[in-house]
Formats: sequence, structure tokens, C-alpha cells
Amino acid sequence: MWSTVPSAAAVRGRQTRRPIHPYPEIPIVNIAMPSAFKLCTILFTLALTGCGSPGIEHYRDQTPKLDLYQWFAGDTCGWGMFQKRNGEVVKRFKVAIRGEGTPDALTLNESFSYADGSKDSRIWALTRTAANTWQGRAGDVVGEANGIQSGNALHWQYVLRLPVDDSTYDMQMDDWMYLIDADTLVNRTRMSKFGVDVGEVTLFFRRNTHCPAG
Repeated sequence: MWSTVPSAAAVRGRQTRRPIHPYPEIPIVNIAMPSAFKLCTILFTLALTGCGSPGIEHYRDQTPKLDLYQWFAGDTCGWGMFQKRNGEVVKRFKVAIRGEGTPDALTLNESFSYADGSKDSRIWALTRTAANTWQGRAGDVVGEANGIQSGNALHWQYVLRLPVDDSTYDMQMDDWMYLIDADTLVNRTRMSKFGVDVGEVTLFFRRNTHCPAG
């Protein structure tokens, strides 16, 4: 859920001589309406792919159990990368997160530092809606992010509004978190448009850790 795409406000405030595109390496998929036959083929293929993916309940017996509030309260440091759909790494970054709130309402202040020297930030407002479900809001998220926790895993789904030049694109984000041990969390997010993969973000978090400078 910790998207590395810069916020719209950050992009507008950035001075550059090139056309604004937070991820110039990412191809923005422009898909014309396919024929009925092609559309059925695409939907059938996606359905088969989805059937092979384990659901969140698959992890219900895995330990240590993940509690979002307990894990992100305080300081957390993360290291990550963005890969295009062909596997090429095009962005590397570090993120410092400060989590504050209560067990049912958590605010995450995220500060990103990219390998190219650019910086960005995002604020997530998270609310627990039941024992194992959360909802989240951020400035560039369309509507609400919805998360379900089970065992050592948490699955988020949401739509991110991505600014590109003078336009915006709504990207589907499929976000999985896995608790490896008491202090280590792995986060993988698949970004897609119209069901077609655009790229993937991979993050490794350490809690109770201040990010080193630089």
C-alpha cells in the first residue's frame, strides 16, 4: 500500500525543463476497445490467472501474526524499488515512516528519498473497520483503500491517481504485505491499468528503526 508514485501536489511543485512524468520509464497503457472475441479472450485469461492466486485466508495460520497498528506505530524505515513489467529496475528509494494514533485509527507520515535525489511525501489515514479489516485514505487515492488481514499477511486494494504530463491516470494497485519476523515486513504491489500489468513495487521494512541520512 505504500505507493512510491509521487503525489499530484509534489509533481506540480517540482521544477523541471522536461514534461512532467513521475515515472517516464513506465509505459502508460493506451488500449483501444477490442473486438468482442478479443475481449472475451482477455477476460478468460485473466479469470484463469486469478484462480491460481491464493486468497488472504491462505495465510491465516502463518505466524507471527501481523497487527497493523502495533507494527507501524513509531518509526519505521523501508527500502524499495520499482520494476517495469519486463523486470527492469527503474526506481530505487528509501522511505521513513512515522506512525501515530490509536489501535483503531492510525496516521502514517511517509517521506520518500529516491536514488536520483528527488523527494516526495504522502500521508495515509487508516481506520480499523472490524477485527481484521482496515480502510485507508490518502490525497491521491481514489475513494478508499480496503485491506484484509489474516495471519502474517495483509492484502490492500485501491486506485491511485497518477499524474502524467497534463493528464491523470487511475491505476489499480494490488498490495500484499507479509510479516517475516517480529521486525521485518515485505511489501509487494502490482500496478495495472485495464487489467494489464504496468509494473511492480517491492519494499522491505524494519520497524523501530530510523532511516539513515542520505
